[in-house]
Amino acid sequence: MQGLGTSDEVCPFAFNFDEKTFKVGDMVSYRVNGGLEGLPFVGTLVEVHDDHVVITADPSEPEKRYRGTRESRPQVDYSEI
Repeated sequence: MQGLGTSDEVCPFAFNFDEKTFKVGDMVSYRVNGGLEGLPFVGTLVEVHDDHVVITADPSEPEKRYRGTRESRPQVDYSEI
C-alpha cells in the first residue's frame, strides 16, 4: 500500500506481521496461491492455532473463512477461495 498515493499519505491499515504475537481480531495481509499469486489481501484473524490461522476477509460475510499458514503473511490455498 505504500507509495500508491502522495508522499504524505499513510496506509489506512495497521497489520500485525509478527506471527508469534497473532491474536483473534488482528488485521493481517495474506496471500493466495494459484491464480491469485502475488496479489495482497486484507483479512481479520478469527482463530489462531499453533500451526495455522483462520481468516475472514469480508465483514458482511463473516461465515466465509479461510485457513491460512501461520507466518508473517499467511498463505491461503486457492481452492478455499
